Amino acid sequence: MTTAQEAPYAHEHSPRLDWAQHAPEVYKAMVRLDAAARRGLDPKLLELVKIRASQLNHCAFCLDMHTKDALAAGESVERIIQLGAWEESRHFYTEKELAAIELTEAVTVITDGFVPDEVYERTAEQFEEAELAQLIAAITVINAWNRFGVSTRMVPGHYKAGQFK
Repeated sequence: MTTAQEAPYAHEHSPRLDWAQHAPEVYKAMVRLDAAARRGLDPKLLELVKIRASQLNHCAFCLDMHTKDALAAGESVERIIQLGAWEESRHFYTEKELAAIELTEAVTVITDGFVPDEVYERTAEQFEEAELAQLIAAITVINAWNRFGVSTRMVPGHYKAGQFK
């Protein structure tokens, strides 16, 4: 009898489609959009935003990528772990980071059809207008990447930090 510790890992699924290969112009446009959206944003804050959106969207590929990129950018394991419960772990983050995380949730889970005024106002207090515009762009872009990843079942676990930068 084998114990749970000795049991083999579950089978790795195959991707449904290599969308970048079949829509290369869209992929190239997304890469350019991603590069434009990240300009002027703190790399660690950007990775926290990308991780939180990817958690909400259940994008395992993007979680793998952005967790590795966050660690490579100097983010702590502890803050990455606590991100899924940030509301109970507020003391791990700055007010600016909390505002960005909250805005990320509001934009990502936009089921009410709008970003609440109080969320936007808290974020606007922490960011200059140009930086806020970049943040909104970055949140929008990671949500688009997540949708490509989830719909085509991109496989996590093989990404190397900085691979696509």
